Amino acid sequence: MINSAFQFNFSDLKLNVAQIEQVMGYKDGESHEPISELIHKLLKETESVCNIKAEYRVFPLEKFDDSEKSIWINSLIFNVQKIVYGQIKKAEKIAVFLCTAGHEIGIRSRAAMKDGDLLTGYVYDVIGSELVEAAVDLMQDNLQGAVSAEGMKITNRYSPGYCGWNVSEQHKVFQLMPDNYCGIKLNDSALMIPEKSVSGFIGIGEHIRYNPYTCRLCDMKECIYRKIKDKSNKCEKH
Repeated sequence: MINSAFQFNFSDLKLNVAQIEQVMGYKDGESHEPISELIHKLLKETESVCNIKAEYRVFPLEKFDDSEKSIWINSLIFNVQKIVYGQIKKAEKIAVFLCTAGHEIGIRSRAAMKDGDLLTGYVYDVIGSELVEAAVDLMQDNLQGAVSAEGMKITNRYSPGYCGWNVSEQHKVFQLMPDNYCGIKLNDSALMIPEKSVSGFIGIGEHIRYNPYTCRLCDMKECIYRKIKDKSNKCEKH
């Protein structure tokens, strides 16, 4: 089993005002100056409070069940469902990953909303989501480099709660990472704490492929990333 852990600096992730505006629904040059100034201010504040960590652990795939669309890892059965199963069924190994932006961003977002400043709360929320996705991108790039040296490839990343994979399976994912470096915990509803965190699987093998555009596979019609990426024909979020 291969383990890798990362602590990222805010500057590593290269977030900018235009990126946050796009996720908020503004087209290039469309937002008002006060919005841009607020985003810039909150990005600067986030730089000093975020605690961005990521890790992955690689496990052999023990068994595939075509009828149940499930896979076995470390004697645990994951019912990943049709879409995810179809993308990883030719994998030889699975990288189980976790990533978090830390507690503080969520705390600030909730505090602002409680005080009635819904815009600030929302911008913090978007920044937190973009931070954790950017960090997972860097982690995934590292994994790609590591497996390429062995003549292997990787799939896209897939998380419980997307593409028909029940979010309750988070509990089994975390059984594979009981002492996780990121310090993420689950509540009874399988939601992660800190909330600006992600987890999931990435397939590894010789006969798999990375799909540059996979939003068409996902069944989350109202996902904000689908709406953004459908315009550019790219989606790497799920």
